Amino acid sequence: MIEITPVAQAHFAKLLAPQKEGTNIRVFVINPGTPKAECGVSYCPPEAVEESDTRLSFEGFDALVDEVSLPFLEEAFVDLVEEDTGTQLTLKAPNAKMRKVNDDAPLIERVEYVIQVQINPQLASHGGFIKLIEVTEDQVAVIEFGGGCNGCSQVDLTLKEGIEKELLEEFSGELNAVRDVTEHAQGDHSFYK
Repeated sequence: MIEITPVAQAHFAKLLAPQKEGTNIRVFVINPGTPKAECGVSYCPPEAVEESDTRLSFEGFDALVDEVSLPFLEEAFVDLVEEDTGTQLTLKAPNAKMRKVNDDAPLIERVEYVIQVQINPQLASHGGFIKLIEVTEDQVAVIEFGGGCNGCSQVDLTLKEGIEKELLEEFSGELNAVRDVTEHAQGDHSFYK
């Protein structure tokens, strides 16, 4: 469920050694299932353990996860990375913003999941995002651009060479096209004027 590399496990064990006996770590998600989801790790003293927590055992400590955060931490990965500025603990949780959907879920749910965890994080680096409006009966994903993508001169390239290419590859045989319904003409609705 949560993978913690051996290097990160050794780091946590070292941090926990001087703490009160029985102290472990807590891995959590604030605002799970939303675009504002954030993951964190904190100390978890024995008196902070809840009956509903899930306990994951590692070398020298346990990681506790509350029941609300649990489904959003599926496939989470914790590592300790050496950088020029020193060591940094990294926590990657691809399902924090949206709960993972099953492979047999309806097509619209699977497309929405891929948009939220794969496509929107890429667009966010440019201040943009897309919303899935619908999947039509003829297997066309209808999307709308928002943020920095609304009014952007590169939107056609982003749609055809990025979003459509990725979605058609991911859902080969299930999706036939991706159609944009955004009003891209320059105006008050544009992100950049």
